[in-house]
Amino acid sequence: MLGLLNWGKKPTESTRDETSTVLAPSAAPARGSGQASEIRYYAGLIDKLKRDHEALLGAFGQVQSAFASGDVTTAASRLSGFRVAINSHLMMEGVRLYAYLERELAQDPASHDVVQQFRKEMDGIGQAVIGFLAKYADLGRNEALEDSFGRDLEAVGKVLSQRIQREEALLYPLYARSQRV
Repeated sequence: MLGLLNWGKKPTESTRDETSTVLAPSAAPARGSGQASEIRYYAGLIDKLKRDHEALLGAFGQVQSAFASGDVTTAASRLSGFRVAINSHLMMEGVRLYAYLERELAQDPASHDVVQQFRKEMDGIGQAVIGFLAKYADLGRNEALEDSFGRDLEAVGKVLSQRIQREEALLYPLYARSQRV
């Protein structure tokens, strides 16, 4: 997921290696602590992540609106803002949500499997979004990109929207429940 910091750039072998090493669940440090095992339950996390979802959908909608109106320069600028917002959100989810849930639900195989499936799926979605953002890093400066941007934007929007709905319906309740387990 650290590769998300490099959106707009093509991932290299070294950044892929750094990403997998740095974000391995056992190596992901909690803010102000030494290990992922020290990540604590944060009562406000789910509300924060849901607010992030609203902001992400809003930012994505701004990209769509600008592009639909023919303002490619503004769409490119809004895409850059979306990149920053989703990067921040995914990093928080990766460290504060997934690492915590994998540890806390280790004794509940069914719930633990759900968390692992979500994480694996998110890794794939993250790579697709990275690819999308890398492909369109020069949108606004390269007219050839405009032909496929609308289709690709719609596809990414559909995947993100579905993912957000599933997270909020299935994954986030596991976090709330984990405090009672």
